[in-house]
Amino acid sequence: MTQAALTDLDVANRMADAARAAILPHFRTPSLNAENKLAGGFDPVTVADRAAEQAMRAVLAELRPDDGILGEEFGADPGRSGRTWVLDPIDGTRGFISGTPTWGVLIALSDESGPFLGVIDQPYTGERFWGGAEIAAMTGPLGKKPLQTRGTAALADSILFTTFPEVGTAEERAGFERVAARARLTRYGMDCYAYALVAAGQADLVIEAGLNAYDIQAPIAVIQAAGGIVTDWQGNPAHNGGRVLAAANATLHAAALELLRQTRTG
Repeated sequence: MTQAALTDLDVANRMADAARAAILPHFRTPSLNAENKLAGGFDPVTVADRAAEQAMRAVLAELRPDDGILGEEFGADPGRSGRTWVLDPIDGTRGFISGTPTWGVLIALSDESGPFLGVIDQPYTGERFWGGAEIAAMTGPLGKKPLQTRGTAALADSILFTTFPEVGTAEERAGFERVAARARLTRYGMDCYAYALVAAGQADLVIEAGLNAYDIQAPIAVIQAAGGIVTDWQGNPAHNGGRVLAAANATLHAAALELLRQTRTG
């Protein structure tokens, strides 16, 4: 297939394949070391994070040289097309170094309106979730199937995910707990896999804070293509990160948003 004939999804899949090949040799190996990028806390990075982003950037250099790139490990490279690939080579590095399978590779393609194509890839389980215009599907050990969020209408029947029990600031944790108190089940430590499960119809809500653009743009595209909604805690676009609410449907989104809007800004 010629470069011109490759769709954006083809390119995203090639990047996800390249990232898998770069990451898996390091997963659950005793020699894996993590550096800390954060002086006042713990924000780990490994050789696998950097190798995966470099591998994805190499694919783009060959197949989409005019597009911009925003990556977690190597920053922003402006393009000439008005489109930007937003890359998180390992979303959930804490999980990665702990050996859990909830981390993943995030790939989004965005323009001035936000992300319109997204891929969430879990290399170890072999699952890949993608969504864009008129496409929402996944592949994995059980084959390929469409993605469709579920129709849970009441918070009392919902399954809620977040990554860290502390969520963010004290105010943000209080906002999260207002929703968690109404949910049927709350689970922690899910990283990007939580968003994939919402898109796949296995869960209903993800609430997080302190996110970056590369943490959320791929999940936004995948969940929206599957029928869900992703906004900030005021109901505005969330593609720049910050406080994020992902919901399986509009009814559930409105119920959670009503509680989260009580959280003070700043």
